[in-house]
Amino acid sequence: MKFDAQDFELVAKYRLTPTIYDFRLKNEELAAITVPGQFVHVLVPGKTLRRPISVCDVNGDKIRIVFEVRGEGTEILAESKVGDSINMIAPLGKGFDIPEDKNIVLIGGGIGVPPMLYSAHAAIDKGCRCTVINGFRDRHAVILSRDFTDLGAELIETTDDGSYGVKGFVTTALEKVIESADLICACGPTPMLKNVSAMAALHNVQCFVSLEQRMACGVGACLGCAVGIKKDNGSVVYKHVCKNGPVFSAEEVAW
Repeated sequence: MKFDAQDFELVAKYRLTPTIYDFRLKNEELAAITVPGQFVHVLVPGKTLRRPISVCDVNGDKIRIVFEVRGEGTEILAESKVGDSINMIAPLGKGFDIPEDKNIVLIGGGIGVPPMLYSAHAAIDKGCRCTVINGFRDRHAVILSRDFTDLGAELIETTDDGSYGVKGFVTTALEKVIESADLICACGPTPMLKNVSAMAALHNVQCFVSLEQRMACGVGACLGCAVGIKKDNGSVVYKHVCKNGPVFSAEEVAW
């Protein structure tokens, strides 16, 4: 695993919504070893702490990240221009282990949708039947629809208010497809992941989740992103999302 910081050239930049940006960053060496579910740790000019951002996709020598402006750091990052050099530590964390020739359901919620694109990309490349369920607040928040369908994934989109796609939460759509699923992979807000995990356990379907936690170092040194993990004897130990995750088996998370 590489923990050294390297520069990436910003070769393309798009604005998907008023607050969500799509960056394509070139670094042939690190793109080649990045797997679905991993993240990058981005240095923001003028800021001490880096910002963790999930990998959205990898194409050739380019890593794609899609992020939402949520504070001063990401606001500064969003001002980057094509041709700029962006310093990142990448790839970091434990990603999804995508099998071959299985029926896989991928679930994303809000800004947890982008990392599921690379997961869908990998699943389809491995001959899987891939159903993607993405959930958003409303139609204005919907992103990456065409990217998923262009891959050949079966796409189901939900919105809380019913302004686009299926009205309801991702679990509403999951109920209709879970019986044929061999594996579920999900990324999004903790309440969503908890509900998906419970549904997977009820139907005896293996499930992996990518957890969201605030991070400082990104490599397990500062111990700031701890999450409770259940042991076989029922006790709970704490592991670090940045180093031991962000992907965990859903059944081991102490929700």
